[in-house]
Amino acid sequence: MALATYLAFNILVFITYWWDKQAARNGGWRVRESTLLWLAFLGGSVGAVLAQRLLRHKTHKEPFRSYLLAIIVLQIGLILSLLTAANWKN
Repeated sequence: MALATYLAFNILVFITYWWDKQAARNGGWRVRESTLLWLAFLGGSVGAVLAQRLLRHKTHKEPFRSYLLAIIVLQIGLILSLLTAANWKN
């Protein structure tokens, strides 16, 4: 159930990035960068990075790139800390 929720959220994030890319091309309503970053921070970093790479969206935009990278490093650090703490008890 948790994996399905995680995957669904990352698909939603990918679609949001796609929407923003289309709006950028067509001059439509854009998604705020802060919203895109919050979606990544809240667990959608995989969808955000996939969209950034596959759609070539926000690949050169600074400081957006640096903030997204910081979010990913933070999440990896948190995951590694949790895995280490779980193994430490045993």
